[in-house]
Amino acid sequence: MLPRHSLIAAAIVAPLLASCVGQEISQHQTAKGEARLAQRLAGTVAGAPVNCLPLYRSTDMEVIDGDTILFHDGRTTYRQDTSGSCYPQGSQSGYALVTRNVGGSGRLCDGDIARAVDRASGFFAGSCSFNRFIPYRRP
Repeated sequence: MLPRHSLIAAAIVAPLLASCVGQEISQHQTAKGEARLAQRLAGTVAGAPVNCLPLYRSTDMEVIDGDTILFHDGRTTYRQDTSGSCYPQGSQSGYALVTRNVGGSGRLCDGDIARAVDRASGFFAGSCSFNRFIPYRRP
């Protein structure tokens, strides 16, 4: 049996080690997401940000990571850098993104709230809010 002070030290150190592992995974996912984003936007030029997008189909949405979502609309791709991470720990697998339109316009707009819902349990797992959308087009 371990002495009491060893058990207390283990109780303090274990969460710290777990947080370090989480940071390594998060940094790896961020680098992977940045590379994927660069690949998707290669050869395009950013335009002036817009406040809203018209209705979109979920098949036109591409989640890059927990903070960045691309919306494809014909020849234009709109980049959304959310406030807060929509998905828990940056993982979007197993979750559906549910949006709530603040203005009730039926469009996606700056200020709308998005929540990640676990597909198996139906529980909310994370949330974020949308900012302005940056259009990218080929020159």
